[in-house]
Amino acid sequence: MERALYDRIGVGYSGTRRADPRVAAVIWEALGDARTVVNIGAGVGSYEPADRDVVAVEPSAVMIAQRPVGAARVVQAEAESLPFPDDSFDAAMAILSDHHWRDRLAGWRELRRVARRRVVLFNADPGDAALFWLTVEYLPQFLELIPARYRVAGVWRDELEQALGRVTLRPVTIPHDCLDGFYGAFWRRPERYLEPRVRAGISVFAQLDPGDVERAVRGLAADLASGAWEEKYGDLRKLSELDLGYYVITADLA
Repeated sequence: MERALYDRIGVGYSGTRRADPRVAAVIWEALGDARTVVNIGAGVGSYEPADRDVVAVEPSAVMIAQRPVGAARVVQAEAESLPFPDDSFDAAMAILSDHHWRDRLAGWRELRRVARRRVVLFNADPGDAALFWLTVEYLPQFLELIPARYRVAGVWRDELEQALGRVTLRPVTIPHDCLDGFYGAFWRRPERYLEPRVRAGISVFAQLDPGDVERAVRGLAADLASGAWEEKYGDLRKLSELDLGYYVITADLA
């Protein structure tokens, strides 16, 4: 699924999706002293630490073409079948990508197989999807993209531990001026979701029915114009960061 999706939406992805240094700092801290790192579903390489020996794995040729000069070496492959021997790297990481894998459990197991010491993931708990006003108010169809089992509290973590062993979850609050334009990034800047360029870099919009997306955008635009959004969610404008269910997940293997 990931290759087809990002071959379709990946053009221009690097324009709206770049590393936020505050998020990056938490991810890099979780990598600990790992010197060799494989980045699975690497995209344009936004969160690859420059001070380590990184190999990127990315299935989409469109995404690979946007990796900047000097980026880590990239291998075109999919998470469920990594072309590396066991214990090839100190650490394996996957940043906002494992929800697109064809078989999430198989991909997590592959990360554990090729990593000697640690697996690090950054993603949102699908059981927390209803925390976000955009989903609840305008895009409830997004919940239907989440496998039913993951909508039950605790199941996501249970499956993580089934694949990776014991995991540690560190909550990552999203800053109000987040530089990486992922789905939850504009929680305090709702006007940004009206921009086609912003939506083009968010895979959720590409996976939903275009009619549902159009209705959501029209509804949000109308509520912003009328003040209805401000009346209901305006207190968010006072916050500097928000918990939307994002975590850095760490599994120590050694």
